[in-house]
Amino acid sequence: MTTRPHVTAGVASCALLAALAVAGCSDSQSPARPATPVPAPQKTSPEETCTELVSYWAKETLKGSKWSGLDWEQKGLSNEQYAIHEEIIAAGSAEAKHKGREAGLRLVDRLAKQKCATQNGATGSSENWRAPE
Repeated sequence: MTTRPHVTAGVASCALLAALAVAGCSDSQSPARPATPVPAPQKTSPEETCTELVSYWAKETLKGSKWSGLDWEQKGLSNEQYAIHEEIIAAGSAEAKHKGREAGLRLVDRLAKQKCATQNGATGSSENWRAPE
């Protein structure tokens, strides 16, 4: 007896479907997969938050971004952070005039980190400021 290839393939397909159906209907439970560990969310300190916000918005101002004109609340800054923001924009602008824009942007990063650390995140004067969750 000769078997034609399409008949053999058809029989194999039916056998595969039958095996899958039986496996899907069995009462046995599949072994539980080990849980993938989920990293705990990292807490950002007030100093880090201050540095990121103040530095970002001061650099946007030095670059002339269309968003740099937002007020302190729209930028998510406390009153004290806004004071730091204004102070380092002045310093960064002066540095940019003498040594170029990149030097001004680097100074902004350094000053934001220094001043935010010195003032413990500069959050004390704002009633609206909330720590990141």
